[in-house]
Amino acid sequence: MGILSGNPKEEPLHYGEVYALWSNLVINNGLIAAYQTFYNHAGDDELKQLIEECYKAMEEENKQIEKILKVNSVGLPPAPPARADARLEDIPVGARFNDPEIGAALAMDSAAGLVACSKVMGESIREDIAMLYGQFHIAKTQIGAKILRLNKSKGWLVSPPLHNFPSKK
Repeated sequence: MGILSGNPKEEPLHYGEVYALWSNLVINNGLIAAYQTFYNHAGDDELKQLIEECYKAMEEENKQIEKILKVNSVGLPPAPPARADARLEDIPVGARFNDPEIGAALAMDSAAGLVACSKVMGESIREDIAMLYGQFHIAKTQIGAKILRLNKSKGWLVSPPLHNFPSKK
């Protein structure tokens, strides 16, 4: 039996897997802090609920990633401190993120997360890592659909030019 045949959790991670896990943790840590700030700036209650769902999902991802990195003796990156709660009314109007900007940022991050998960799934040789990122991908797809629905329903979606086929008579 070779080193890569047997229980995937007993196989070594390759450098790409280590980097993907570690960088995923760094990015999630930064996004969690950013989303906590967005939460303070958001005025729409549905948006606030979705922001919270997004950063709680990343916190759950982080728990799983940290466990794998620790088992494989990889040092964890530093995380910024949690953001303090603030009242929207205390943030000057010109310094606030507005709800459409927050909705667009969530959509952009969601799309980038899907691409990143797909990349890790394709590069992994450990089945457990590929499957983990498959689970992350499914969760991000579900949240991404909620983000799209919210942006459309609130009128925040800025679409590219729409192409209408000429009707045939």
